[in-house]
Amino acid sequence: MSGLFITLEGIDGAGKSSHMPFLIDYFTQRGREVISTREPGGTPLGEALRDIVLNQAMHPETEALLVFASRREHVAAVIAPALARGAVVISDRFTDATYAYQCGGRGLDAQRVAILENWVHEHLQPDLTFLFDAPTAVARERLDKNTVNQDKFERERGAFFERVRNTYLTRAAQFSKRTCVIDSSRTLAQIRDDLAQHLASMVAQRSLNVKDAQ
Repeated sequence: MSGLFITLEGIDGAGKSSHMPFLIDYFTQRGREVISTREPGGTPLGEALRDIVLNQAMHPETEALLVFASRREHVAAVIAPALARGAVVISDRFTDATYAYQCGGRGLDAQRVAILENWVHEHLQPDLTFLFDAPTAVARERLDKNTVNQDKFERERGAFFERVRNTYLTRAAQFSKRTCVIDSSRTLAQIRDDLAQHLASMVAQRSLNVKDAQ
């Protein structure tokens, strides 16, 4: 049984994290080992770096380097071993987030991020990415209503999140085979119906591919 790598992406306030329990339950009920994790973070070192990245002011290049340092440890210690033993790994953010936030939001050169991406996880990309998309005004309202102690990204406003969202949508079009854009401005039930349909389609397709290989 092959491993499966799923990532959740979206601007702050899009609601992606609230769907992690549903996805975990979906695969657990089907007898799969599920590893849920997040970025930055996922390891003790990664969590320490997360606190720095989310709360301290720094140069955009420093920010990207710290994110990839956390990611390297995350891939080596958590993601790659889990996939090797056939687990389903569900990560709240991965490298799409770096392109969106550090390149789109901060204006960092995407070619520099691509160099880091190829170095840190050259042969690893998500099998499936859910991009939870909502208008920035909707996301902002949710953040202001539900988040008390906001980190430095959550405190960003207007134009920053528009750039981040547009970069996410550009990458979704560029990597359309693995990316499902989810309209997260809808009701919870509608979103989860949508997720279930995408998951069922992916599982069916992977099963067909396995049979073809045999």
